[in-house]
Amino acid sequence: MSEFVHTSVGKRTGFITLDRPKALNSLSLAMVRALAAALQAWRDDAGVDAVVIRSSSEKALCAGGDIRFFYDVGRAGVQGGSAQLEDFFTEEYALNHLIHFYPKPYIALMDGVVMGGGMGVAQGGPDCRLRIVTERSKLAMPEVNIGLFPDVGGSYFLSRAPGQLGNYLGLSGLTIGAADALYSGLADYFVPGAEMAALAALIEATPGAGLRQAIAAFAAPFQAAVGASALQAERAGIDRHFGAGSVAAIMASLAGDEGAFAQKALKAMATRSPLMMAVTHELLRRGAALDVAGCLRMERTLVRHNFEDGEVLEGVRALVIDKDNAPQWKPATLAGVTSAMVERFFTPVWPDHAHPLRHLA
Repeated sequence: MSEFVHTSVGKRTGFITLDRPKALNSLSLAMVRALAAALQAWRDDAGVDAVVIRSSSEKALCAGGDIRFFYDVGRAGVQGGSAQLEDFFTEEYALNHLIHFYPKPYIALMDGVVMGGGMGVAQGGPDCRLRIVTERSKLAMPEVNIGLFPDVGGSYFLSRAPGQLGNYLGLSGLTIGAADALYSGLADYFVPGAEMAALAALIEATPGAGLRQAIAAFAAPFQAAVGASALQAERAGIDRHFGAGSVAAIMASLAGDEGAFAQKALKAMATRSPLMMAVTHELLRRGAALDVAGCLRMERTLVRHNFEDGEVLEGVRALVIDKDNAPQWKPATLAGVTSAMVERFFTPVWPDHAHPLRHLA
């Protein structure tokens, strides 16, 4: 096990606790491997009826992948550890697939920050998932902010969000709270933060086979307290703007809307990587027609091209390393992005029989 991933079994429930609070539980390769090992061991264990993933801190379930690690090894070459970067994304995406198709209830306590790779370990498939948010929950797929794209299965679950919500979330990278997460289909239940200790006690005391029903009953009285969803209130505008045929058309549509919501989205998009917004728009279009495995294989191809291109390294430099918040995107403007630039990201890196995720079904 990783020093930042603790596992235990009690009452026929497997517990995974992420414990890297200083980094908001950002995932390292060792953590990905520890998560996969635990889930694989419990998948066929007749003594485990359900799995709960949680954090040792209310600040975050998981803020994503360790982007400083991405930067360091992405620039270093093979002798400097870049092979670990290849391993990280291959194994992380395989973990996302394992979670999506987990044969037992998979319960994610999405308290605090849940972004990027954190969404990947929280978004189980429809047959297994139970996702709980609180008023502290801050969900996002903010990858375009660092010159990346919504991965960890984002091409699957964002492309299946109602209407144009997936394009809104993927292209703006903006954060949503509990009510919007529920409305977007990215969470199942709301529990007030003040009740999380009681929920934890219930989970610890309830046999795994009865957890889904027990949690649903516990959460039921609180659903009206979640408040109004801004995305629901703005849904007509979101669908109109983000249903435009290209990123340029979306931004032009937003520019013609003087409302605060539209202007906030436009302002955010103006700071994102123009190239990776265009790539993301195409990614979500293609993802809507693919199954989970197909989406993850597509993302694995894109991430190789992304690091070769260097856009993500510049984004991480500006946000995390130098912290100047002034990335030098290439191209600098959306007008400079060509269809050939976008298409290059989808060009196969490996023949099908050699793809690192070829075994996913």
